[in-house]
Parts: sequence; structure tokens; C-alpha cells
Amino acid sequence: MKSRFLSLLICLCTALTVFSQSKQLEPAVSDDVMHQIYDKIKTPYKYGMVMIHDDTSSMIDCATIFKQDSLWYMTYLVFEGKGYETWLAKSDNLLDWETIGTVLPYVSVHDNKWNQSAGYPSLIDYNWGGSYAISKYDNKYWMSYFGSNSMGYERGKLSIGMAFTESNVTEAHAWNRLDKPIMATNDADAGVWESDKLYKSSIIWDSAKTTGSQFVMFYNAVGDTSTFENWVERIGVATSDDMVNWKRYEGNPVIDHGVGLTGDAVIQKIDSLYVMFYYGAFWPKGRKDAFNRFACSYDLLHWTDWTGEDLISTSENYDEKYAHKPYVVKHNGVVYHFYTAVNKLEQRGLAVATSKDLGKSTLKFEKVDLKLRR
Repeated sequence: MKSRFLSLLICLCTALTVFSQSKQLEPAVSDDVMHQIYDKIKTPYKYGMVMIHDDTSSMIDCATIFKQDSLWYMTYLVFEGKGYETWLAKSDNLLDWETIGTVLPYVSVHDNKWNQSAGYPSLIDYNWGGSYAISKYDNKYWMSYFGSNSMGYERGKLSIGMAFTESNVTEAHAWNRLDKPIMATNDADAGVWESDKLYKSSIIWDSAKTTGSQFVMFYNAVGDTSTFENWVERIGVATSDDMVNWKRYEGNPVIDHGVGLTGDAVIQKIDSLYVMFYYGAFWPKGRKDAFNRFACSYDLLHWTDWTGEDLISTSENYDEKYAHKPYVVKHNGVVYHFYTAVNKLEQRGLAVATSKDLGKSTLKFEKVDLKLRR
């Protein structure tokens, strides 16, 4: 009887091992499915600029879109020379935006907190064509951000912090911040590929716990290749069950092109498939621009990269240098692909392309005589 029980136990353990391995080794997404996804998300009509700074020497970057009640809201970054701030705007049609104010203001250098903050609201409904509502966890709204205590454009050892608020998320007010970073370059589980700077983080609430945890963060970083001549950014994954304590995925990085920049991941779920919108720059080797692409996954960890044409690339005078850093939503049958547009004079603002021809924006960069410096 004992040997029979032992045999059954061995069989059960073997079965569990095979099941675990099968869960870890998700199949690649087929070419047919990748092309179907491309047809659903492509936005061939460039509407043009939707947000620029009144001061021609300042730059606007990195849209995040969510909806509350009947209005759309956008957070975006402002760089005025000292460092990043995070601002809030609203719209009733996703094309015309009105600035509300700051939500993560620049902090005095005399303060113990980080003096700059590039923020990205978390826990937004990521179902394709869904509500795009932002959810509370633990009775708080959450926003991850990256920053440092150094002045200037992305200077210092950038880390990822967490801000939160219990107040109205549609009103401009300074969010609270945790005292310490939630992810840093010198963490025990940090890889060599992320030992210098951590950049944008995007966090979804996965109630199915596909990765084993309910919160999943996608972030990009640079580390062992952070010399000017050999700068490589990659995308990694971290998970949490409380929005404060995070564990990196052991298989990081999950997207790595080996050269140039890969980053600013944003997740949408189309049927049973996860779609990651991200930007690339300076790859394949020799390419000089920045552009938006996508990858697909069944499990949030193993990704199949799209090998066809870019979703967004440079083509207009307002995005002739870079057309990158995506945020994509679908509303009333129309896909809106927001991106950061940079012209040859380094003027930087937010543009949108759509799946349906909605006309052309009249918003334009003010003329400047000299190239801007970051």
C-alpha cells in the first residue's frame, strides 16, 4: 500500500512539474494573429499636435490617458530646464485639451524628497475599447514616477517612486509620495542591465494574477551599456500585491533589441491577448530616428515582437526627428495613438494619430531661431 501511495505521489509531482513548465513556456503568437492585431491598432491618419507648451523653450512629453465620468484626462511631463514635473489636462473629445495644473510639482532642492518627478497614473482599465477608468486600491489612487535628486534632464541615478492620493483624481493637487523609492538601481534583485537609470513605469491591475501577483509593472532601464557611444535601454517586469513592495521578474529583460532604446511600454488587452505598445530608437543599428511599435503575449512575460512596419514614425515637420512614446486607446470605434513629437529644433509636444480621418490640428510649435537644449 505504501509503495502504491508513493507511486501516485510521484506521478502527481511529475504532472504538476509539467503543468508548471507549460505555464512558463507560453507559445509564441503566430504571424497571422500578429497581422490581425496590427490591422486593429494601426492609425494611418496623423491629426497633428494636441499639446504644446506656451513657453517655446519648454518641452512636453509622455501622455497617459484615462477617463472619469464623461471627461478624458491626460497626465503629461513638463521639462523647463530644472527637471520633470507632471501636469494634468482634460478633454471632452480626445483632441482638444485644457490644462488643469500640476499633480507632481518640482520639489525644492532644499527638500529631502526628490526634486523632479516624471509620473504615470496606475491601475487604468486596459481593456481595448473599455472604460479607461482609473481605479483605487486601498482607497487610494496611485501614480508611479521616476526621478532623482539631481537637476537637469534625466540626471543622476534615476529611481522609481510611488505617489498616491485619496482626493479627486481629476483636480490639480500635489499627490503624496512614499518616502523611499519602490525600485532602485542598487536593489538586491536589480540586474546589470538596469544598474544606472530606471525610467518610465506602467502598472496594470491583473485580477487574474496571470504572473502570480495582482499588480504588474513594465519599466525600461539602462545599466551596463550606459556609455554615450553604447547606450542600450530594455524593458523589464516587476510584480507586487500591495503597490509598495515589488519583485523583479527573473527572466528580465522581456524586450531587448541589443542596441539603441526600447521603452515606455503601455499595455492593452485585446480579447485574450496582451498587446504592449512601446517605442524604439536607433535600431536597427544605424537608424537615427525614434518610432512606435508593439509586441504581443499570452502571459505578460513572454513577448512576440512585431516585425512589420512601424505603428508611428517620422513623417511631418512637427515630428521630423522623433515620433515616439505611445499611449493608445480605442473609443467609439476609433483608435487614438498619442505620441511625443520632436522636430529638428528639439521642440517637443504631444501629437495624435487616428484610425479614422478626423481632419488636421491647427496647433503648431511657435517658431524659434535656435535649436533647444535639454
